[in-house]
Amino acid sequence: MPASLSQKPYRVGRSRTGLGLFATKPIKKGTKIIRYFGPLLDSKKKDEDAIENKYLFELTNRWTIDGSIRENVARYINHACRPNAESDVKPRKRKVFIRAIKDIEPGDEINYDYGTDYFKAYLKPIGCKCDACEKKRKKKRAEARAERLRLKEKAERKARREAEKLAEARAKQRKAKKAAKANGKLGNGQTPNGKALNGKALNGKHLNGHSLTAVTGKRAVPSRRGATRVLQA
Repeated sequence: MPASLSQKPYRVGRSRTGLGLFATKPIKKGTKIIRYFGPLLDSKKKDEDAIENKYLFELTNRWTIDGSIRENVARYINHACRPNAESDVKPRKRKVFIRAIKDIEPGDEINYDYGTDYFKAYLKPIGCKCDACEKKRKKKRAEARAERLRLKEKAERKARREAEKLAEARAKQRKAKKAAKANGKLGNGQTPNGKALNGKALNGKHLNGHSLTAVTGKRAVPSRRGATRVLQA
């Protein structure tokens, strides 16, 4: 790296996209930071018009700067959707300067907006990696995670409600079966208090082998219609 760069308010360093230009000193708003330069290409000449690379800077419909030469340190300045610098184009002088549009602190990466055409051709297909776009993507990822969590919790709540409804339905079924079973026993020779009537009197005394008189102290006599009446002994 040329010794003269050490006196400049910037340095080349590693950035998110590879190499970038970083401030080494405070740079005030409006300061011309660096010149973007290189061979001038004439679009009227077919051989020059056919040159293509990522460092072409169009001055006019005819003239374009080929900034791919190594000496052009400004080529390391990366694009940003919310930049701290801008390109100051001087078409008549066929020169371009990068000028600060806000105060830049030491350590800050210097960047400017490459323009819509460059963005669509080179940056949009791979995704812009400037701080503003990274923050947008980070926010979208956070929102997507929150939405997935919301849907998951919603599904879990729905599953719990369905499980509760199923448990209630099963409890009702068990209760209904129990009631049906109890009703079936009532119709099979049982009194409401659960006492069996087969072979027993209502007062719980067995009649098998005993006369009604011996048990109750009364005797039975036939009635006129053939029924037996019980008389006092």
